[in-house]
Amino acid sequence: MITQKIEQTVVPSNQLVAGGGAFFAAVFGLLFGMTQDIPLIGVIGGLVFGGIVAFGIVKIAKSRRISQIVMVILGLIVGYLQAQIAGAIIGAIFGWVFTWFVFWLATGQYRRRLPSYATPGQVLWHHTFVVICWAIFIFLITPIIVVMPLSFNAENFFTFTPEMLNFDPAGYSLKHYEDFFTNSDWQGALKNSFAIAPVATLISVSLGTLAAIGLSQPFVPFRRAIMAILISPMIMPLIISAAGMYFFYSRVGLQGTYFGVVLAHAALGIPFVIITVTATLVGFDRSLTRAAANLGANPVRTFFKVQMPLILPGVISGGLFAFITSFDEVVVVLFVGSAGQKTLPWQMFTGLREQISPTILAVATILVVLSILMLTTLEMLRRRSERLRGLTPG
Repeated sequence: MITQKIEQTVVPSNQLVAGGGAFFAAVFGLLFGMTQDIPLIGVIGGLVFGGIVAFGIVKIAKSRRISQIVMVILGLIVGYLQAQIAGAIIGAIFGWVFTWFVFWLATGQYRRRLPSYATPGQVLWHHTFVVICWAIFIFLITPIIVVMPLSFNAENFFTFTPEMLNFDPAGYSLKHYEDFFTNSDWQGALKNSFAIAPVATLISVSLGTLAAIGLSQPFVPFRRAIMAILISPMIMPLIISAAGMYFFYSRVGLQGTYFGVVLAHAALGIPFVIITVTATLVGFDRSLTRAAANLGANPVRTFFKVQMPLILPGVISGGLFAFITSFDEVVVVLFVGSAGQKTLPWQMFTGLREQISPTILAVATILVVLSILMLTTLEMLRRRSERLRGLTPG
């Protein structure tokens, strides 16, 4: 059945399959050639290899499973000869994905989720758009992913050593994490960050929530102008905000103080709270607060018993954004803070400027994991908020 299906769809689309395989292999050849300083040769080799192999797979082999096994083995051998274990893994992945891509074209699956009336140009644009989106995603996420394995480097380098590329256990170590948890400078910076960020978050959530509730009332004059002013710290370049805070705080005696840094971080976090809480209030049924008032509840009781439980996901989401903003911020604290308020990002900046310490990579990995956990929490809260507001089924 598989052979018949392939034969029925491949015969009229040999050029498409060969061209698709050539393009796929050319992209890989470009990436490989750039690592070897021969990008042009990599592209040409990929075009020739991809076109010939793709055509041969569907015309001669015809079996998806056998073709994938052969291509994976070939990728393992060629990759190992080029870069040993790491190259073998990359080669095997390339062989599997390349074969899947060829049969995806050969069996017509590239049109499966598109309307039957879609023209070839529309099909091409759809998949081009998907490729562009994935390319942007990979471009953004790769620098973050690269940092993680580097943080386990046994050497004091910011590059992958031959031992790491060969997956030699001797090339990996936890010494940079150990340095972070035992070094007094890093631990002092971590304590300062946890002393500043929660307090700044509490202030941001309190003021931002009240501002969002007030600005959501239709009778408030100049609502749009006030909203624009309150969210301006998120829009303005951070260096301008930091310089302005420095000159203002130095005049009122807050520059170089703990309270000054907390207020500065709170000012940066309030816009996130206002935006998330305002978005939650869009679907809020105001008849609930009027009913509570008719039953004799005062405004404070109405807020905590009726309104707050429904907007709580937005409040927590804004608080998490404010916490991340305060915890990761370095520019403002350099202007407003002093040596006594040196935070974790400040210590990382100092480590990059004065001593290239690989401990920075370990700290960066910890921050990435922390951010992923917080973003996961945000997504869970968003879905809960939609269920409470009746936007999605429970």
